[in-house]
Amino acid sequence: VMFKVQTAAVEPILVRMLVRIPTYCDYQRNLLLGITKRHAMRLISIALLAGLGLGHSDAFAPTRSSSVVQQTRSTTTQLFAEEGEVDDNDDILKPKYEIEPLPLRVGHGFDIHRMAPLEEAGQPVVIGGVTIPHKDQKWTDAEGKYVEKGGIYETQLGVVAHSDGDVIYHSIVDGIFGALTLPDIGQVFQDTDPRWKGCDSSKFMEHAREVMTGYGYQIGNIDVTLILERPKVATFKPGMKENIVELLKTTPGRVNIKARTHERVDSVGELRSLSCHVILTLERIEK
Repeated sequence: VMFKVQTAAVEPILVRMLVRIPTYCDYQRNLLLGITKRHAMRLISIALLAGLGLGHSDAFAPTRSSSVVQQTRSTTTQLFAEEGEVDDNDDILKPKYEIEPLPLRVGHGFDIHRMAPLEEAGQPVVIGGVTIPHKDQKWTDAEGKYVEKGGIYETQLGVVAHSDGDVIYHSIVDGIFGALTLPDIGQVFQDTDPRWKGCDSSKFMEHAREVMTGYGYQIGNIDVTLILERPKVATFKPGMKENIVELLKTTPGRVNIKARTHERVDSVGELRSLSCHVILTLERIEK
C-alpha cells in the first residue's frame, strides 16, 4: 500500500503531533517544527504505516504492535539523525548490561559553575529552582576586565553556564544517574548541544526522575551541601527544598539542604564560582 500525502495536508498534521511532544526547552520544539517538508512527509508516512501495520518493505511487514512501534521509533530517530537535528540521549541511559534490582543504591553528584558580573553572565543566580535576588557583591576581578587585576568590583552576580547553571539540580541529576551506574549529566545533556542553551534545569530533574522510576526506584533520601561565599541563601532554602520534593515526587523528610561559605578561599571564596555536593540514596519501589 502506498500513501500519497500532499504537503498541504501534512503540515497541519505534523504541527498537531509535534506540539504534544514533551520537550526539554522551547528550542527543541522549534527545532522539531523546523524540519523540512520532505522529512515531514516521510515522518507522517512512517506513522501511518506503523499504525496500520502495512508497508512496501520487509521492515514494515505486518507484525506485533510492539515490534512496529520499536521499528518506527528507530526509523524516526534515524530520520532526524541524518540531518544532525536530534541526538537521542535515551540510548546511553539504556546500557547493554543489567542494572541489577538492588534494594538500595547510593549516588554522589557534584557541580561547579563560574560566577561573573550579571552583564557578562547574561543570566541570574538560580539555585534549586529559586532565583536569588541580592545587593551588589564584592566580586574579585581575577583577569582585570573591569578594574585592576585582582581588584574588587562591586556588582550584581550571574552564573556562567550553557543551561541556567543550577548547581543543586545538576548535582542531584548526576547523583541519580551515578546511583544507577549511568553516564554523567554532561554526557546526557552536553554543553555543546544548542537544545540545552538557557534551559530550565527542572527539565533535567524531571527526566532523571523518569529514568529512576523506569528502573524501579524512588528517592530514599537526598543530602545537599551548597558551597558559595555570597549571596546569602539561608532564607531561600525552604523554597529550594519544596522544588526538589515536587520535582522528584518525594517527601520533605527525605530532602535536606545545607549551605556553607568557603572561608574566602579560592575562586568560591572570591565569589568567582559556586559549587555543590549531593549524596543520595535510591530505594527499590515495592510492587
